[in-house]
Amino acid sequence: MSQSRAMSDDQVNNELKKMTAFIRQEALEKANEITMKADEEFAIEKSKLVRQETAAIDSSYEKKFKQASMSQQITRSTVANKTRLRVLSARQELLDDLFEKARAKLDSYTKDKAKYEETCKNLILEGLYALNESKVQVRAREADYDIIKSAIDDAEKEYKSKVEKDVSITIDESDPLPEGSAGGVFIVGTGGRIDINNTLEERLRLLETDALPSIRVTLFGDNNNRRFYD
Repeated sequence: MSQSRAMSDDQVNNELKKMTAFIRQEALEKANEITMKADEEFAIEKSKLVRQETAAIDSSYEKKFKQASMSQQITRSTVANKTRLRVLSARQELLDDLFEKARAKLDSYTKDKAKYEETCKNLILEGLYALNESKVQVRAREADYDIIKSAIDDAEKEYKSKVEKDVSITIDESDPLPEGSAGGVFIVGTGGRIDINNTLEERLRLLETDALPSIRVTLFGDNNNRRFYD
């Protein structure tokens, strides 16, 4: 039976060096592996954080942009509304002034007797056509009675020629229009139960209501924002 031969000191040193070199190599490889893995994890985490921060910045920017846009829209709308209201107010002031001047001229309208008599005849005729009765009364200012009588004669004749019916018109002198009235007539029918206000003040008031759209177009032009027309 053979016996193991003891290693010399040099052999032991060589073996130790080999083992040390092997362990060192293993350690280096392990260290490199850990470093590479750490670098990879760092890169992944860094990319994740960058994406999160980028998304947060984008979200914050988008929010601020929307807020700024909304604020701008509100400001623009507020300015536009204020401007529109100022324009509407100025237009209304102009219209009010226009009709106020028209009311101030009503008194002078009756000074042209021939023109005023023709107007009263047409006002009476309008009432006759509306009432369609054989007997009506007319209320007027006492100062206009002579003009009204002539207007009644002409109205009766024209009514008969147009409708082929006689009509009897009388002045209700028991209830004249106040002298402060600008003129015109009330046409009264059905025994006093129905009357038609055809005074000059009432006709101007109706003009303010009924003719106002046409007056606006004449003064200011068509409304571009209007979508529907009667």
